[in-house]
Amino acid sequence: MENFIYFIGDGVTKEVVVVDPAWDVDAIVRAAEREDLKITGAFVTHTHFDHVNGIESLLNRFDIPVYVHTAEAEFLSGAASHLRKVESGAKLTIGSIETEFIHTPGHTPGSQCFYVESHHLISGDTLFIRGCGRCDLPGGDPEQMYNSLTQKLMKLPDETILYPGHNYAEKVTSTMGDERRENPFLQSTSLHHFLRYRMGK
Repeated sequence: MENFIYFIGDGVTKEVVVVDPAWDVDAIVRAAEREDLKITGAFVTHTHFDHVNGIESLLNRFDIPVYVHTAEAEFLSGAASHLRKVESGAKLTIGSIETEFIHTPGHTPGSQCFYVESHHLISGDTLFIRGCGRCDLPGGDPEQMYNSLTQKLMKLPDETILYPGHNYAEKVTSTMGDERRENPFLQSTSLHHFLRYRMGK
C-alpha cells in the first residue's frame, strides 16, 4: 500500500502523536524508541482500513487519545473510549508544537489534514504529489474534493511542505507552490473541468 506514517511532535520534550497508525505497529514503536520519543496520541486522516488497522495494537501498548473527525468516529467504535472527536479549525499543542485540523471531505466524509506550524501539511489521501484522492469509493464525493482542494488547501502558503498519505511519486515531499504549478488536479478552472478530469464525466 506504500503508506506513509508520520510522527508530529516536539524535538525538545520528545512528545509525539502518530499519524495513521497501520500495518507494522512494532516498527512504529521501535522508531519512536530509537529517538527516545514518547507517543502521547494518534491522529487519523480518515478511517479506511489501510490507515487505521494498527490502532487497536497501538492502544494495547499506550493509553492515549485518538483524534478523528466527528463524521467518521462511528467507524472506530472499537476504540470508543479513546476517541476524541474533532472539527475543522480545532487545534492541539504537542509539547510546544501546534497543529490545526482541517476538514477536507471528498475522499471520505471525515477526511482531514493536519497543518503543523512552520508550514507543514500532512494531507492523508486528500492531496498527493501530482495527484489527489479517489472519489469513487463509498463516501467519496468529487464536488466536496474540489471544494477541499480549492477553498482550503490551495489557500495555504506556497512554502508549505506537503507530506502525502502514500508514496505514489518519485519523491516523498513537495510544496504547495510546486503542486499549484504541476499537479493536474489543481489546474482545474471549474468544478465541471475537475469532474471531467477526476471522474471522467
